[in-house]
Amino acid sequence: MPSSSTPAPPSRDEQREHRMVQVAKLYYDLERTQSEIAEEVGLTRWQVSRLLRDARETGIVRIAIVPRAQRLPALESRMQKAFGLREAIIVPSMGDGDVAQDAVAQAAGQYLASLSPRPGLVGVSWGRTMASVAHWLAPGWNDGVRVVLMNGATNLKSATLKTNTVAERFAEAGNGTATLLPVPAIVGRAETRTVIEADPVIESVLTLAGEAPVACFGLGGMAGSVHVESGYLSTEEVDGLAAKNAVGDVLGRFIDANGAIADPALDARTIGLAPEKLRDKTHSIGVASGKAKHAVVLAALKARYVNVLVTDEATALYALSDHASHETTLSEDREKTHAG
Repeated sequence: MPSSSTPAPPSRDEQREHRMVQVAKLYYDLERTQSEIAEEVGLTRWQVSRLLRDARETGIVRIAIVPRAQRLPALESRMQKAFGLREAIIVPSMGDGDVAQDAVAQAAGQYLASLSPRPGLVGVSWGRTMASVAHWLAPGWNDGVRVVLMNGATNLKSATLKTNTVAERFAEAGNGTATLLPVPAIVGRAETRTVIEADPVIESVLTLAGEAPVACFGLGGMAGSVHVESGYLSTEEVDGLAAKNAVGDVLGRFIDANGAIADPALDARTIGLAPEKLRDKTHSIGVASGKAKHAVVLAALKARYVNVLVTDEATALYALSDHASHETTLSEDREKTHAG
């Protein structure tokens, strides 16, 4: 006969395990933030963080960082020698889609997590590439890190991808804190930018961004610019920038093939750290993949805005080809000078 006794209530350990599974699914599978989870399940953010940590330690959650592609050390060495880079991280090309971006973003995340000593303060930009880097950062990658946003990122239009929450996601993965720059990327008047940047709160954020020894940022191409998706520029305005020889943007600043500002009037309305400040960083990490980024990567290399480049094989070969052509031209000019 079936037992008529009442089933025993779950033990305290069983209840905690169920809660760990619930929180882990929300965090890893549904990509909720720890703050969102805390509000949803009625816990504090600290309790959610503790549950996630215990889930990893007890084996309920197993994290395996498996490189999607091998690095290309010979090509990396060529890039470092040609452009005087501190480091180059090059992965095999996988086309121009999300798979390629993920491979490069994962390599960037692994590089950041491997820095020693671990930086206490990291500056980041926003955008699709950086959102992908944030996604691939391993939990606890830099415990207690402070993250500062280096350029304005308040969207004017709702976007399907949360590309403007990069700093928060970097900090959350490192159990740290984020200092945001809660202003538009581009304003309507140059004098408006002057007033905003003179505000003590905004000035302090920009000062902090300048002080960060490590900067990690995406290099934006002209095609499919995130500034259009976010509502700052129209496609016609981007076409106008291309007509002024812009090849892409660094920290929201549109540059030409040599890294110079392509449109000074637009630049005067753009809020954030100036690209030349990146030259002062111990690690200035540029991240980009795909054919649409070839020109802006080369421009950033020429202007020395990056001293660490994370990219794909085709982009590296494009940059090296241009460098070889330039060196050949210089050699020919020297020969003509000596002959004369």
